[in-house]
Order: sequence, then C-alpha cells, then structure tokens
Amino acid sequence: MCALGLLVCFAGALDSVSEGREGEDLLRLEEAARRSCVACYAVEGRYPSGVEELEERYGLQIDRTRFTVRFHAFGENLMPEITVLENDR
Repeated sequence: MCALGLLVCFAGALDSVSEGREGEDLLRLEEAARRSCVACYAVEGRYPSGVEELEERYGLQIDRTRFTVRFHAFGENLMPEITVLENDR
C-alpha cells in the first residue's frame, strides 16, 4: 500500500515538473523573439514587419505545433507587440 502511495506522489511530482518546463519554454520563445527584433533593429535600423522575417533572417525557431506567436508591428521604429500562446493539445 505504501508503494502505491509513493508511486502516486512520484507521478504527481513528474507532472508538476513537466508543467513548469512548458511554461519556461513559452517564456524562452518570447524572449528569443524579442532578442531577434532587437537584432533586426540593430542591423537594419528598423524593426521587422512580421515573425516570418525573424524566422528567415534571424534564425528564430518556432514549434508551431506547440505555440502560436502573435506579432503586431506598429511601425518600423517601434518595438512590435509579441505574444506567445501555448496551443491546446
């Protein structure tokens, strides 16, 4: 009976660790997108017009099965609004 209880606790702990890692992945992707925008501004003197440009020219990698990136550019001299959302599984 004790072994079953320990197994249940262990499974719950693994699930909690997995959820924390997924949240970190989301934050890492958002930070990478922002760094790519800043790199674009530094190199080209303007912010990118879309996330596709960041993927093509600045090596941003997005796992589109897991995440959706919303990108709203206000102008070439204003930092775009970037939102990363986790897709439902």
